[in-house]
Formats: sequence, structure tokens, C-alpha cells
Amino acid sequence: MIEFDDRLRAVRDDCREAAEDLRPRALSIDADPDAMEEHFDSPVYTMIRQSNTPVEFRESVLGGSLKLMDSKSVLEDIVGMVELARGDMSTMFACPCPALAGVFVRMLGNPEQQERFYTKLHGGRTWTFFAMTEPDHGNDATAMQTRFDKDGSGGWLLNGAKRYIGHGARGGIGLVFGRTGRSALSIRAALVEVGPAQGWQSTRLNMVGLRGAYLSELSFENVPVSADMLLGEHLPVTRRGVWGAIKTFNNMRIQISAAAVGTAIAMAEYVAEHRKNAPGVDLAVARAEAARELIYEAAARLDRDPERGYLSSAAKLGATRMAVQTAHWAAASIGPAGLLEHPLLEKWTRDVRAFEFMDGTTNIQRLHVARGYQSGDADV
Repeated sequence: MIEFDDRLRAVRDDCREAAEDLRPRALSIDADPDAMEEHFDSPVYTMIRQSNTPVEFRESVLGGSLKLMDSKSVLEDIVGMVELARGDMSTMFACPCPALAGVFVRMLGNPEQQERFYTKLHGGRTWTFFAMTEPDHGNDATAMQTRFDKDGSGGWLLNGAKRYIGHGARGGIGLVFGRTGRSALSIRAALVEVGPAQGWQSTRLNMVGLRGAYLSELSFENVPVSADMLLGEHLPVTRRGVWGAIKTFNNMRIQISAAAVGTAIAMAEYVAEHRKNAPGVDLAVARAEAARELIYEAAARLDRDPERGYLSSAAKLGATRMAVQTAHWAAASIGPAGLLEHPLLEKWTRDVRAFEFMDGTTNIQRLHVARGYQSGDADV
């Protein structure tokens, strides 16, 4: 079991306070994720955006009353994520901030690329996107078909398609993955700033849950990408593309697990508050807390070795399954027509099912776990 020191307790408490600003916004964003103006300058969105931005690229005027979370570890990120998800994960996903693209830019971007990316987000009105998943191949990089074709003058032309991309249809800047050749080492990420360029098409997908994430599909036909926007040119060839993606996804799996666990805790607490004698409350809470301990341990392991993803996959397997089970229990416990009477709980029972499909489905995670076990990655 992970023992909390003073810093981890402070992260937990600060994010718990921030979650109180997330939850009241949940139903309005779920009903209309395009109507965001009233949320942009909220204290929690200001805090999330600034906390996800390196100090040297932050805006000079912070605003808001919440404390910034200057995370020093994956474990601190996950402790905070669980608490924010107890507020509402879809509302957090709706925040214009560096998000997953920011993780990758910090890892592989040069100083000029980092400055361009982060300063574009000043003002809190610009979303980012991380475009890897493809319509026919998911996020299987080995089967990726999106291409960066040489344009004859030193730059590139982007061709292909992506699907299930958060904020893809409204993002202002982000990353697109594609091939510059046939080998696995040719898979690269480019920083793309969306403008009036011909050939870029985007459509928002009609989602049942997690609507704040604004999942979208994208298509590209000869979209120009300048040579200096390809990430990792200053790094060894083996550290430019897939390697960075693997490290990022190991981290992302833990974050999705934290989102599932936080949502499950929120559902259990909601039922306990509104149905005092509902059967199974203690068991639902205990299961969520057990899953929380597992993801804490997985996060601590990533801090020790970012390339060991076995426990990240195991944590996602357990957390997403537990969260869906909690949703079924909550719907039954709240009583006949209970989800109509409690729209926030109804929304969570829809949202929680999306975590299964984010960063690899259950079957994909089982494969990761099996391979990790066979290779000895399961050993502490």
C-alpha cells in the first residue's frame, strides 16, 4: 500500500477542492458540449490549464482561487486525477489544456516547438488533440496508414484519416501521427496548427457518453506540414516516435484507470447519500478503494521505470471492469425510474463505459498483461 506523505496529501486535498467546481458544470456540458463560454474562465479550468503547462510557458496572470498542482511524479498526477474524476471526468476532459499532446511535446519537442505549442493555449480557448487512432486499425502503430509524403521543397504533405480523437473537430493545435516510410522507425508525430489549409476535414462524432471529450474523426488530403514541425529531429532515431508513444500510453492507461476509479467512487458515494439503506454500498466502496490502491502502485512503478507497462495494463483491466460493475449496481440500487430522477448519476453510468475503449480495449490490455508476464515484467 502506498503511504501518503505531506505532499501527496496536499495534492489530494487541493484536487478534491477543485472537483467541487467541476461537478456543477457536468450536466450543462453533457447537454451541449459546444456551449463552453461560461466555463472557460472558471477557477478549475484555469488551474488545470496552468498546472499542465511548464512554468516557463505559463501565462503571467494566473487568476482563479485554486492552487496550482506542480506535479513531480506520475503518482502525484494519479492521486489528483482520482479526486478530479470524483467531480466529473467528462467536464475535466472538456477543459482546453495541453492534455495528452502536451505530455508528448514535453518529451519529444524541441524548445521552439514547445514554445509554439504552449503559447497557442494562452487565454484558455484553444483545445489540443492527439491523433493516432485510425478507422480500420485503432492505435496499432504497426498497421498505421496515415503518411507524411515529401512535398519536394523540404516539407511534408499529410494524407490519411484518424478517428475517436478527442477535440479533433475543434482543436486548434495538436499532434498527428503518420509514416515517413515503411519501417516502424518511420512512424513520427508532427505538430499541426489547424488553419484554413485545404484538405483538412473534421467531424464531431455523436457520443452516448463522455461528451465533453468531443470525440471526432479527421481526414487529411495533402495538408502541408513544415519540416520543423516534425517532433524528435534532435533525438536519436530510436527515440523519436514509437518509443515516445509507448511511454506516453503507459502513463495514459493509468490516467484512464484513475478516471474510472474516481467515477466509481462518485457513483458509490452518490447512492449512499440518496439511498441510505441501499444494499452493497460498503462492497462497492471497498472495490473502488482496492482498485485505487492498485493504480497508485502502478503509478509508483512508472515513476521508477517509465517503460515497464505491465502493471499499467493490469490496473486498467481491473479499474474499468470495476467501474462498469459499479454503474450496474448503482442503477439497480437507486430504484425504479431512479436514473430519471437523478440525471447526474445517469450521466455517470453512460460515461463510465467509454473508459473501456480509451487507450486499448480489455482484450488489448489482456495481451499486454500476458506479454509482460512472459517477459518477466510482472516481477517487482
